[in-house]
Amino acid sequence: MANRLSQIATRTGDDGTTGLGDGSRVPKNSLRIAALGDVDELNSHIGVLLAESLAEDVRTLLIVIQHELFNLGGELSMPGYELLKMDAVRRLDEALAHYNADLPRLQEFILPAGTRPAALAHVCRTVARRAERAVVSLAAVDTINAAPRQYLNRLSDLLFVLSRVLNAGQEVYWNSERLKAQSGS
Repeated sequence: MANRLSQIATRTGDDGTTGLGDGSRVPKNSLRIAALGDVDELNSHIGVLLAESLAEDVRTLLIVIQHELFNLGGELSMPGYELLKMDAVRRLDEALAHYNADLPRLQEFILPAGTRPAALAHVCRTVARRAERAVVSLAAVDTINAAPRQYLNRLSDLLFVLSRVLNAGQEVYWNSERLKAQSGS
């Protein structure tokens, strides 16, 4: 990996390009930079969620996820490298099974609302979906390992489940026409 940044304002990006981890330069509007930006934004939103009062197991999980997202970003910034391993995807699968086990079955769609931590988890979920779309778009034109795409797909699912856990029964259900008809309202 290249030297760590010691100077932030290098002015080398003034021409509309940015440097990748392998030393190459690409336009700032490239699909690779869009994917990197979405992963970085997701990691930042998880940082905001971590500023909330959370159960220690959820906090620990989110910290691990932040490190794995940094690996994912590193992999995207260095074409041809593999930094995010399939073990990370398996960890998300295990977390999904663990946190989903005690949740009641959904009877209807829920709105991205409820408690502040749950609402923040929903924001993280939607940014994870955008990051996944960006990685899929990049993979359509460049070689990308399978783990980043799978990781983002599982992570968005996990963030949905965590939003339900963080709501602790205070979920806000969509007021659908089907529910209105069933209740006679």
